[in-house]
Amino acid sequence: MKVEHYVVGWVETNCYFAINEATSECIVIDPGDDAAMLASKIDEKGYKPVAILLTHGHFDHATGANELAERYHVKIYVHEDDFDLMADPQRNCCGMMGRRIVNRADEKLRDRQVLQLAGFEIQVIHTPGHTPGGVCFYFEKEGVLFAGDTLFCESVGRTDFPGGSSSTLIRSIRDRLFVLPDLTIVYTGHGEPTQIGSEKKYNPFV
Repeated sequence: MKVEHYVVGWVETNCYFAINEATSECIVIDPGDDAAMLASKIDEKGYKPVAILLTHGHFDHATGANELAERYHVKIYVHEDDFDLMADPQRNCCGMMGRRIVNRADEKLRDRQVLQLAGFEIQVIHTPGHTPGGVCFYFEKEGVLFAGDTLFCESVGRTDFPGGSSSTLIRSIRDRLFVLPDLTIVYTGHGEPTQIGSEKKYNPFV
């Protein structure tokens, strides 16, 4: 698997392409904005999007998804507990930026669901706390986790937004993520990537 990283939007959100180099199939993860730029990268490199995965429903992770989904005729996936949050400007946090953004998704994810996309097996790990429906996407064979705003490099996601809970987030990280292999690469929603083992040792919040 090849991973490409693009920083998008006013909040500098990390959007990722998970690419099957043998087939050029591509999964787009958290296209929070700048859909035209992301589409230009997809077309320039000849990738074939098969799905859009959202780690949660906040506007800065979802706003580019609808445009890309329509362009490439693919579905948008988000956890069932964030499905309605996406379309609610009061809960998807766009009001913080003085904007009114309504997003949508097509498929509701469930905890422990396994997706077969682009030749990859992807485990859905429900990690509420930042939002009620926050998830991480775990590619076990590749040793990669896309963590959204659950876990950062020596930090964790905010919990002062609607539906957030500090105790729930810490429990999600300890019980659901810190049981993964230490060498698992963690691609975060903002900032630099890290590893599970490093966060177990050095993350002061957990």
